[in-house]
Amino acid sequence: MRPLALTRGPILSVNVRFSAAAAIACTARAWRYAFDSLIGDRISQKLEETVPLHAPYFLATDADFFALGLVLLLAVLLALGVPESAWVYRVFTGINLLVLSFIILSGFINGDLHNWKLTEQDYPLATAVFSYSLGPPGAGGFVPFDFEGVVQGAATCFYAFVGFAAIAARERGDLKPQRSISLISLLMCFLAYFAVSAVLTLMVPYYQIRHHSPLPEAFLHVGWGPARCVVAVGVLCALTSSLLGDMFPMSRLIGAMAEDGLLFRGLARVYGHTKIPVVAIMSSGSLAGIMALLFEFSHIANLMAVASLLAYSMVSFSVLVLRYQPGQNLSKSEKTEEETEMELVPVGSPLDSVPEAGTSNILKSLWLPTSTTPTRKSGQIVYGCAFLLVLLLSILSLVLAQWPRRVFSGDPALTTVAVLLLLLITGVTAIIWRQPQSPRPLTFRVPALPVLPLVSIFMNVYLMMQTTSETWALFGVWNAIGKLLSGIKRLLE
Repeated sequence: MRPLALTRGPILSVNVRFSAAAAIACTARAWRYAFDSLIGDRISQKLEETVPLHAPYFLATDADFFALGLVLLLAVLLALGVPESAWVYRVFTGINLLVLSFIILSGFINGDLHNWKLTEQDYPLATAVFSYSLGPPGAGGFVPFDFEGVVQGAATCFYAFVGFAAIAARERGDLKPQRSISLISLLMCFLAYFAVSAVLTLMVPYYQIRHHSPLPEAFLHVGWGPARCVVAVGVLCALTSSLLGDMFPMSRLIGAMAEDGLLFRGLARVYGHTKIPVVAIMSSGSLAGIMALLFEFSHIANLMAVASLLAYSMVSFSVLVLRYQPGQNLSKSEKTEEETEMELVPVGSPLDSVPEAGTSNILKSLWLPTSTTPTRKSGQIVYGCAFLLVLLLSILSLVLAQWPRRVFSGDPALTTVAVLLLLLITGVTAIIWRQPQSPRPLTFRVPALPVLPLVSIFMNVYLMMQTTSETWALFGVWNAIGKLLSGIKRLLE
């Protein structure tokens, strides 16, 4: 199988599709929580009384028909016409920016630096006043749960990069998509996440943050009761625009995958002079609505993070492999070099000497390739080494995620395993580094190969190791559904 097939295969297509669906489901659940906080949690109480789910542990406590209806309503809005939904999107985005600016400015005004310098004595004092959302206190201070807590939080919040991917997906119709992806937009997204997180933890101690409705309750905590309603309305507008922003590219993505043959061809069908993919919109909305109906918010967010991390890991792997592969049509010089390599093997030699000569040539080409441009042999070497590196990096990530303190405290067995893995990873990386890279001109070339893609793969796999067993069980269920649909598609074709 060609390396390029990894970026277009069924595994990655399932991950991308479910990652986008999980983003919509997660946002729909958050919309319900924000609206529910304005009316005194009446929706949650009613759902728990009428439609509780007595099912396995990875399902929600109640069936969220409110979130399902919200997703289907917005899907119908998109199916009716892009101009109408785009107008609503612009209005909600404008309100979102205004409220976001208000949150950041007023949050810094009402913030207290003491919330970043908490001690263990502050926790029992707060318990006597507040009775909701008090989790484990940690060690206090700016990083209360040390580096492990930061990594676990990063693994959970990695779903934020789904929004960054949506920005990149919208540049598909640009005249120069390789140069037109706005880094300023990505920087603004980062600053917005950073500023809101900072003001939230400055206004409210981290162990008193309301999980389902943090920002409106934060203003209630500092005594700005009227601002709570304004912020809640802004949050609803922001989540609505986020839903539209996620559903629009998802339907286009499903349509493009259907055109490529990765999904059912009927999903690419468009109707009317507006060329709206109604089938793709409604099918993606139904899938996201079912996820919002059945699964808990935290499980959906973790599932989305795992799917995104796996997709980015596969992209990094593909970038690493493709840069060392020969072109589709080998030049005459490359063909001559390969033929010369084949002629180096003596034809009339004894049978027992042929394996020795072949092994010698392979070992020599690992460090001293015979060509300055990629050949079929060098491409296969990089392909095999890349798979070996993924395996070694996964084992190292598992060791560091499960026993970090024992590794860094000098445990003889685990430290030896980690050092041996690092030595093997360094050696295999050096072999890839010695292989010739493709000289084909590209608009953008990933720098620092092969180190940068390997660092990306390691960080992604390490973050995936931080997720819970419930997330992996749910991820396995969705992959099984994806494989079942792929099998049905093959049978129908």
